[in-house]
Amino acid sequence: MNTILLGFEPQVLSEQQLAWVQALAPNMKLLLTTQRSEIEDALDEIEIAVRRFPRDLLRRASSLRWFQQWGAGADWLMRHPEAKELDFILTNVSGIHAIPISEHILAMLLSFARALHQAAYAQQRQEWLAEPENLFELAGQTMLLIGVGAIGQRTAKLANALGMRVLGVRRNPSINAPGVKAMYSLESLPQLLPKADAVVLTVPLTHETKGIIGSRELRAMKPSAVLINIGRGSTVVEDELIHALQKGWLAGAGLDVFESEPLAKTSALWAMDNVIISSHYSGSTPKYNERALDIFLDNLRRYRASEALRNVVDKTLGY
Repeated sequence: MNTILLGFEPQVLSEQQLAWVQALAPNMKLLLTTQRSEIEDALDEIEIAVRRFPRDLLRRASSLRWFQQWGAGADWLMRHPEAKELDFILTNVSGIHAIPISEHILAMLLSFARALHQAAYAQQRQEWLAEPENLFELAGQTMLLIGVGAIGQRTAKLANALGMRVLGVRRNPSINAPGVKAMYSLESLPQLLPKADAVVLTVPLTHETKGIIGSRELRAMKPSAVLINIGRGSTVVEDELIHALQKGWLAGAGLDVFESEPLAKTSALWAMDNVIISSHYSGSTPKYNERALDIFLDNLRRYRASEALRNVVDKTLGY
């Protein structure tokens, strides 16, 4: 019997949720496990895999036709290029992160604007903080949004509501987006960075985006500008960002992602008072599994009806 591998720990999915899956595929077996040995035992029968699947087993999964990953980024394809040639469809849950991540971005920007991160440090020291000299207003400032997918579009909407002007950068600049005043290609970064008060990266990690922010780009930024990265750590050259922050090439950075995670305790970023660090949780929300499951259930219905699936990842491009 063909099998749907549900890569979840016990009790993550409710009995009702499991019943919804079974109702859409009544003639398929449900295998609920994250245990490698159990997955290997059923490898020849797994037609659909959801959430967790050992990447090194993909080549041996001869019956696999569809893998629904539980995140948006597919940069794991860079480490497993063989997956591009295998006969399975890859889909993601792109779109479900738009609300929490856009709010996380604005939280970081507002923290810099009102020096709330400095106030938090002062509170820990029981120190009355004199009025900071580096306060600013977001209204009237320019945001350069590098990556204008679902997350970027909602970020633009929130930034507009605060009176910001938003410029966008995307792979195909001919595609406009609500709230984005003008759209550009990656090649335009050198001309755009000096105009930006906030540079926000929401791009996935691909061969094209790896290291797109390095010394040259950081040197082009305003000394008063802040950089926010919630996409992937390796889109920014971390050592060069540290150097730029130390030299005052930019005012600060809000970082949710890093080249290596967890961030090493020896990293200079920890001690910088102009850096806000969060531990790659900008996309987290109590509604995560609910929203991701909705995409999977809709795709399962489509799959069974031989209809086009939502959120198909181009395995060659990596997104």
